Amino acid sequence: MDCDMGGDEGELFASRRVASCRDVEHARRALSDVFLPVDFPSARASSRVDLKLNALTVGRVTCGYMRFNDALRLETAEAEHYHIDIPTAGRATMRAGLGQSIYATPRKAGVFMPGRPVAIDTGERFAQLSLMIPRDQLNLEAENLLGIALTHPLEFSGEMDLDVPGGQVVMQVLRTIDKASEHPDGGLLAHPLAAQRLEQVLLHTLLLDQQHNLSAALVSPAPAAGMRPVAQAVELLRNDPSRPWTVTELATEVSVSVRSLQEGFRRSLDTTPMAYLRQLRLEKVHQALANAEPGSLTVTEIAAHWGFTHLGRFAATYRSTFSESPSETMRAASPPRR
Repeated sequence: MDCDMGGDEGELFASRRVASCRDVEHARRALSDVFLPVDFPSARASSRVDLKLNALTVGRVTCGYMRFNDALRLETAEAEHYHIDIPTAGRATMRAGLGQSIYATPRKAGVFMPGRPVAIDTGERFAQLSLMIPRDQLNLEAENLLGIALTHPLEFSGEMDLDVPGGQVVMQVLRTIDKASEHPDGGLLAHPLAAQRLEQVLLHTLLLDQQHNLSAALVSPAPAAGMRPVAQAVELLRNDPSRPWTVTELATEVSVSVRSLQEGFRRSLDTTPMAYLRQLRLEKVHQALANAEPGSLTVTEIAAHWGFTHLGRFAATYRSTFSESPSETMRAASPPRR
């Protein structure tokens, strides 16, 4: 394989290089191994595709970056999972099955459903971010939000606007993942709670902000859970705040739907289940900082251990809660030097 490990401007996940190759067969194999079987129907065996491919997983979501120097046509097999393709440089025409064409740019992404092949015609020097989200995981999240079993598969609008809040959140999460992936030890991604938090934001943003055939049902009023399920949920959270809880798992444990549990927390405690859990974890951070041995851990490491992925927001919330910065708490815990 002809390899080039140099980085590109705008490249994401650069430390997670999977392939850098010029020949068709290696490019086909690399993309098929990470995502799904692909082909370059117009390319000859001697053609050059100049692929660079970086990839990593966050929870069960596969995040990738790919770049091609020359214009080309790429065709996939029928997808098993949901895919989001987000151009970061250049333009492409994307089409799933016999559906309408999507003219994708760095401001407009394509969202593709399982069971359909996709054809992508790129311009020169085209690059994109690709997300692969397991079908069963996304369906389970939707079922628990609705409180009912799905009778029809999720069918998303094929275009994702990256200028609206939902699209901006997706890009912000991907940039956070990119930054964390630069650390040799994995940074935030090495902490299960932090990785889970990033995965959940991607899933819930897709379900709640991207239009699909069940969007209306998700925004319709939900009955509130009674006091008993809320009290049970609170007890579960307080007894095990380090567990990688999701609101879906918590609702299942107390036998109500996600939306009913959320409405119950709102009425009873004026908060949400995950906000309540974040407050518990914030208290654990405060305790850990106050008890930390000098030089043993950093504020960043302790915050990441408890699932706080955005350090600026964490620091502001911490100061608002405890009337001091995290570093001030840690300094106060250190014995004075003699």
